[in-house]
Amino acid sequence: MFLIVAKYLIPKGYHGLTVFPFVFVKYGIDKENAIFINHEKIHLRQQLELLILPFFAWYLLEYFVRLFQYKNTNLAYSNISFEREAYANESNFEYLKSRPFLGFVKYLYLKNK
Repeated sequence: MFLIVAKYLIPKGYHGLTVFPFVFVKYGIDKENAIFINHEKIHLRQQLELLILPFFAWYLLEYFVRLFQYKNTNLAYSNISFEREAYANESNFEYLKSRPFLGFVKYLYLKNK
């Protein structure tokens, strides 16, 4: 994993962007945030499992499905299965040691608004 500070690459309202093997962070201080880094490491694992390009295709497709479902960009983003898995486990620093293959699949079920 390579951590790179790229303030202008990160969209407004976000702190990071992971594109294997890089984690781009908006601010240098984010490099010290262990929970944030763990969240991004979960995304790295997801990308490896799906061979990177299919990950992004799935991510975008699911985003648009969720956007149609919720009609709200923030709800759409927060209900993408990859994000749900990462947020649910970002504080568990042992998660990646025991995470099942394709662990995000269990987060595909629909969440209430």
